[in-house]
Amino acid sequence: MKRAQVFRLSMAHPGDLSALEALISGGTVRAADVVAIIGKTEGNGGVNDFTRGYFTQTLMALLSAHLGKPASQLIREIPCILSGGTEGVMSPHYSVFCISEEASATRQYSSALAIGAAFAPVATKDVGRRAQVESVATAVRQAIANAGIVKLEDVHFVQVKCPCVTVARASAAIAAGTPPRTTDPNRSMAFARAAGAFGVALALDEIKADSFNDDSLLADFTIQSPRASISSGVEVESNEVIVLGNSPAWGGDLKIAHRPMTDALDIGGIVEVFADLGIVAAPQVSARDASRVACVLVKCEPDRRGEVRGHRHTMLDDTDINAQRHIRGAVAGLVAGVVGDGRIFVSGGAEHQGPDGGGLIAVIASQNRDIA
Repeated sequence: MKRAQVFRLSMAHPGDLSALEALISGGTVRAADVVAIIGKTEGNGGVNDFTRGYFTQTLMALLSAHLGKPASQLIREIPCILSGGTEGVMSPHYSVFCISEEASATRQYSSALAIGAAFAPVATKDVGRRAQVESVATAVRQAIANAGIVKLEDVHFVQVKCPCVTVARASAAIAAGTPPRTTDPNRSMAFARAAGAFGVALALDEIKADSFNDDSLLADFTIQSPRASISSGVEVESNEVIVLGNSPAWGGDLKIAHRPMTDALDIGGIVEVFADLGIVAAPQVSARDASRVACVLVKCEPDRRGEVRGHRHTMLDDTDINAQRHIRGAVAGLVAGVVGDGRIFVSGGAEHQGPDGGGLIAVIASQNRDIA
């Protein structure tokens, strides 16, 4: 029987993997069981956020030393999905997802956390186009199959990292006679996230293949996936996918739940997702229940209408601070206040990912209510 484990680890800087090294050296974690990483680094979250690549390089070097495989091979086998920007009370951290086989294990709960991962290539010319949507959808379906999840409704969170179009990549594509959809790196990140969200929606049967075209991306916001979390960055060259859900075929005590966040002030959605896991937030999760929480994953987006609940916000008009940094800091404060912990994954850029101006929250927690 497969068993999922999640280790949420702090870092002193973007290349600090000492906490994972200690777990591996101490025998708590087998390097061979590490299947995925999702984390927050303290960069700017933009095209030139090299903290993500720095962390990935250090991680692969660490695992390479323990597994005896070249880092260049591991980087194509283990998705390392990082979101830059730890504004406000967010604490730089990373969650390590592990899968172990327990032949003699007995099932404690009717369903438990299941993990699947997959990769899919995408050419620079295809970023933000239907070809990328279909590439992501293929990878999501493969990750679901790898997780052994039978019912699509048991999928609760799909994290995708997509490549963006840098100036160098755009120039190479143009020289090859295959120009990209946009040569603006920042705009390409938005198109990549939109294509990723469409791909998740297509794989989860939330939309049909004939219900959109290239012009729908970043235009038709009625198309959305309430379970998609998409990031884009210069540090990847393919679509990297992590699927998190529940399955009766898996053992262990972890379980995942998700809820939409209708806007940046939706504290009710946060409270409800914890209630789904038997955790009370009144108004803050107790220290006892907080010890059950393994991972908190959030997507958010500045409302493009310029208002939150009828009142004007200035995030989109601020030329000093990027709007994504505003929204990450604001939503992180809201979520961390309920959780009582700054080690939360809050990522901006939620185009087509949950309600417009909102997003989603997913929580992984132990089903064992006796944890002290």
